[in-house]
Amino acid sequence: MRCLPSVFRSCSLAALCFATVVCTAAEQVSSYLVYVGTYTGPNSKGIYGYRYETRTGKLQPMGVMAEVENPSWLTLHPNGHFLYAVSELGDAGERQGAISSFAIDGKTGALQFLNKVESGGGGACHLVVDKTGRFIAVANYGSGSVGVFRLDPNGRLRERTALVQLSGSSVNPKRQKGPHAHAVVLSADNRFLFVPDLGTDEIMSYRFNSADGSLTPNSPPFTKVEGGSGPRHFAFAPSGKFAYLLNEMGSRVTAFSYDARNGRLKELQNISTLTPDFQGENNSAEIQVDSKNQFVYVSNRGDDSIAVFSINPRLGTLTAVQRVSTGGNVPRNFALDPAGAHLLAANQKSDNIVLFSVSSQNGELSPTGETINVSAPVCIQFVAHEIP
Repeated sequence: MRCLPSVFRSCSLAALCFATVVCTAAEQVSSYLVYVGTYTGPNSKGIYGYRYETRTGKLQPMGVMAEVENPSWLTLHPNGHFLYAVSELGDAGERQGAISSFAIDGKTGALQFLNKVESGGGGACHLVVDKTGRFIAVANYGSGSVGVFRLDPNGRLRERTALVQLSGSSVNPKRQKGPHAHAVVLSADNRFLFVPDLGTDEIMSYRFNSADGSLTPNSPPFTKVEGGSGPRHFAFAPSGKFAYLLNEMGSRVTAFSYDARNGRLKELQNISTLTPDFQGENNSAEIQVDSKNQFVYVSNRGDDSIAVFSINPRLGTLTAVQRVSTGGNVPRNFALDPAGAHLLAANQKSDNIVLFSVSSQNGELSPTGETINVSAPVCIQFVAHEIP
């Protein structure tokens, strides 16, 4: 385990793309089902399943749960019975990405394929189901567009209700010639959809109509960040008062105050995810806020670390707490378990998932010694079903 200098302390870690369904009595559930999305290839067939033991954090492999191409992002229906996966295919050209729907067997974890639709653009990379469970939104990175699709009561994908093509560019001629929608994030009240656009250095803001699935530009229609930042992922604090943007290219977190009445963001702070002495190329990947509204976690690809920040509950600003090595290469994403006791992190290029315990006192991460091997892991989803 290598040491990393600065105000951050060190350990070791790996990162992975996760979303979590939190059970109200998470601490009382002895085990969960975990789905892992991968980039498919010679050694990976799609979505893998694991049984997660809450007390120990150990993962027991269950094998391939669904064969699907490049399921790089997974998300759950609010009722916990349906899983949705993007297929990250195509770019700005003719080939489109896709969304697949699956029914979850709550007893065995088996996934039953329901149907699949084209995503409306190339490079589908992120999904969110609205709070009513009747619509799903998708970000298409390659073509820089956002689509919304209707869901039927049985979890199947139906007709497209909205397709918004983003436009513009920014200062980096190699990576910002055009728009690149990187995430779709709904406000807690289900009224606003936020879309970080890596290509334009903007967070787009739309009013979401949960009756018909339509999108209309908010006022203002976007929030601008520093040129060359490359907005990637965006997370609200559970308090609803603050929000945090992870900038991939700039390797920085931008903190905002949030006005829920009109969906407006006001910048508060811009803080690095790296130490001042870091040299080399880094692309930050994932951001999460813990359920107690105390800490923000961020993954760095290049530095191969996770940075931990504490949240000032009154101001919403961040203070660096720790920076830990991922114990592998290219940590794309990570997830806190439903109880907040462990963090699972995956290294895309070194084909492993690493487990860390989380301090309830200061949010710091400590490696448990638990590591599992899986090819090109890039997204994990906890499911609040207790699997026997």
